[in-house]
Amino acid sequence: MRLLRSTATFGGLTLLSRVAGYVRDLVQSSVFGASAATDAFVIAYRIPNFLRRIFAEGSFQTAFVPVFTEVKERGDPKALKDLLDHVAGVLCAVVLLVTALGMLVAPLIAAVFAPGTLADPERFALLTQLLRITFPYLAFISMTALAAAVLNSHGRFAVPALTPVLHNLAMIAAMLTLPGLLGVPVYALAYGVLLAGAVQLVVQWIALARLGVLPQLKIDTHHPGVRQVFALMLPTIFGASVAQVNLLIGTVFASLLASGSQTWLYLTDRLMEFPQGIVGAAIATVILPALSRSHATADGGRYSATLDWGLRMALLVALPATIGLIVLAEPINATLYQYGRFTAFDTRMAGLSLIALAIGLPGFMMAKVLAPAFFSRQDTRTPVRAAVITVVANVALCVAIVTPLWWLDVEGAHAGIALATALAGTLNAFLLWRYLRRDGRMQWRPGWGRFGVRVGLACLAMLMAVLAGRLSVGIWGDLAPAARVLNLGWVAGLGVVVYAGVLAALGFRPRDLRGPA
Repeated sequence: MRLLRSTATFGGLTLLSRVAGYVRDLVQSSVFGASAATDAFVIAYRIPNFLRRIFAEGSFQTAFVPVFTEVKERGDPKALKDLLDHVAGVLCAVVLLVTALGMLVAPLIAAVFAPGTLADPERFALLTQLLRITFPYLAFISMTALAAAVLNSHGRFAVPALTPVLHNLAMIAAMLTLPGLLGVPVYALAYGVLLAGAVQLVVQWIALARLGVLPQLKIDTHHPGVRQVFALMLPTIFGASVAQVNLLIGTVFASLLASGSQTWLYLTDRLMEFPQGIVGAAIATVILPALSRSHATADGGRYSATLDWGLRMALLVALPATIGLIVLAEPINATLYQYGRFTAFDTRMAGLSLIALAIGLPGFMMAKVLAPAFFSRQDTRTPVRAAVITVVANVALCVAIVTPLWWLDVEGAHAGIALATALAGTLNAFLLWRYLRRDGRMQWRPGWGRFGVRVGLACLAMLMAVLAGRLSVGIWGDLAPAARVLNLGWVAGLGVVVYAGVLAALGFRPRDLRGPA
């Protein structure tokens, strides 16, 4: 029950963050539309976000949390504080160095990840400058992630889940106040990112101070705890960042396609973050300390039961969410973004990529749940092996799917990038699951057959209900804004009610959501 309660807390606050994120995307699409300038910002934002997955939520946290939890379980506060001080100091030094280097070689980064801009000196110069503005965000968010990892390890999930709301509010404020003051309006987005990182860092470090664990930065690369964390971190850089690597691969291909492709894919990815962040990331965040404790105490039964619970929870949400995103792809984009400079054509293009990427949602969420099973045991090689295969597959799929569409100048070629990412993500989840089963680390608990039948029938009923609702409305973009919202609300609500109702009719009860005792 504790796992469910913690997941609900984290997920509920993440939902608030996602709502704020939607408002941010609405303001961005209305004020800036989908253009070469917004494409440049998307790329400039994606690069430090990729590094964020290494030095922040991804690789660093998955390496740090098991080591921190292991020391914490020994009951030695002095040793725990010493570990935190030294890890914080070395991490800070590393990210500052990487940030400075990134700003220095921004033109090279722009050339590598957006080769399509090389033929347009103006676009290339814009991207380079945006990169230099956004890169310091990496330093802010990396230290924020350290604070979040410590808070989560102490069972304090609320503040880390809530601070992304501040990120979105800071960017909204920048978009509404800065464009008219800057020679290049899109710079407002980049400065908003910088402000957002600083605000999150301040709030989370205040939370650490209140908990009495505010680190004192000490730099000693020979410290045993530092060496252990970074030895675990190096192999996980690739494994924990596979989704971001795939996004960067997509960024390279999208830079060669029609103007607006980066923005359409960016908005698609943002919509996918709703179910992934609210449920997938929440489950992964909550079960990592639980799995680490089970491993530290050699409780294999609880370890397997925790993982089994996480997978069921993920699929319970991922499967109906996939159906909803596919059937309502265009209505969702029309309702959320088709205002101001974001046109009906942009809605259709963003809808295509959302349909394609939504296919991979179950795989993305399962991978989020499965990866902590390895990191909690300090097994970093296995996820890396799966990640290498996944990235190679993504490149091959992009070449096979996108290249012909590009040559033939097919409208909506960017959706091929989304489809390749979805298929590669599904492969990643399958590989992680197979490795766990092969090693005997995961044992299925009773009831999976019954669970599958219930969820499958509920999804089928939901599909028919949502499809009928959508067809009854007609063309969403032709409706007034209020009518779009109302219609999307009742159609989506109908889907939720039908899904939950069929589950209940088939005997599914709230007690089935409880985690291991």
